[in-house]
Amino acid sequence: MAEEFQIGPDPSLLLVDDDEIFLNRLARAMEKRGFEVSRAASVAEARKLLAESAPAFAVVDLRLEDGNGLDVVDAVRDARADARIVVLTGYGAIATAVAAVKMGATDYLSKPADADDVTRALLSRGEMLPPPPETPMSADRVRWEHIQRVYEQCDRNVSETARRLHMHRRTLQRILAKRSPR
Repeated sequence: MAEEFQIGPDPSLLLVDDDEIFLNRLARAMEKRGFEVSRAASVAEARKLLAESAPAFAVVDLRLEDGNGLDVVDAVRDARADARIVVLTGYGAIATAVAAVKMGATDYLSKPADADDVTRALLSRGEMLPPPPETPMSADRVRWEHIQRVYEQCDRNVSETARRLHMHRRTLQRILAKRSPR
């Protein structure tokens, strides 16, 4: 599937992920697709690589051991305004997806994402709508995502979030303490 896309004149790609096995596997797969890959396992390493050269593409994990992947997104955007950036995370939530896109990410993918998904996200130009999901979110998951978004918008203030959602504070605390529904 990756053959249908054209990388363009600058195939430089920065991969940032603290999972070394995933990072190496994705790097090899992206090299096979024609990208020139630089790897970083932390925010600090990514900043060092960005000081040397600004890549045309970047794939950044949201949660890194030494910080937040959104800091890397911001640094890539500063280094090269036209860079196409995809944020990857195993902790997918609508609130963080919105924050990533507002900071300049081109797309947002939940792990596990394969190299074809990443390539498609990096190279798509938004002319087509993505296909509908094979398994859409359940009603419980949509409710949980909405609560999480309002909670983030209220700067993680439980009392203010409960007030805006017309919900008792303790009820909200119980919901926030639970794992996200599937």
